[in-house]
Amino acid sequence: MKPLLINLSFLTFTLLLCNCSSHPDFKLKEGDLLFQDVDCGPFCDAIEAVTEGYNNYNFSHVGLVMQDTNGDLKVMEAVSQGVILTPIDSFLSRSSDIHHRPKVIVGRLKSEFTHLIPETIAFIHSKMNAKYDPYFDIDNDKYYCSELIHLAFKAANKNQPIFNETPMTFIAPDTQNTYAIWETYFKELNYTIPEGQPGLNPGGMSCSTHLDIVHKYGEPTKSALE
Repeated sequence: MKPLLINLSFLTFTLLLCNCSSHPDFKLKEGDLLFQDVDCGPFCDAIEAVTEGYNNYNFSHVGLVMQDTNGDLKVMEAVSQGVILTPIDSFLSRSSDIHHRPKVIVGRLKSEFTHLIPETIAFIHSKMNAKYDPYFDIDNDKYYCSELIHLAFKAANKNQPIFNETPMTFIAPDTQNTYAIWETYFKELNYTIPEGQPGLNPGGMSCSTHLDIVHKYGEPTKSALE
């Protein structure tokens, strides 16, 4: 696999105000979504530039909290290695703000949807070790981070989506030209850029009206779209 593919591990509007400040007693729950501002270079910059996140934060990755076979909480994420479980501390330490706090906020399903969590997690367990989706194709049997979470909740909700698919764009909003990084990336894949095809972005997911933002570990960077 070429270097660009190896390095790609992570691939509107403000919710009602809620208590999302940092709190030392905060505890994660199974089913929580961790929205992360990852500093992975041009890929993350391009992802963040085209979608506003909650409170205009930049998010380029999302994981879901779930138990492993030993009952320990981990973060399920779809990255270049595939669908994996990552220790929470490892996930949180991936990127930090100027105060050395994780650039991560926590979304939690509103009470009327929490009954979906067990079936959602069962769906994800059935996809463990599935391959990463480098094509961002929502209809194949590979998965990128927000795609797998979306499909899992949709399956648990009798095929009704919790998160909305939107047309994907790989075009820079300031120049209206395709980002060079995406041209190179898809050229290496020998694949047509899926401009306008349905997909999901962590930033857009963080704005779902079905979520409450319940905790902020640190301060993600703000979107240039603000």
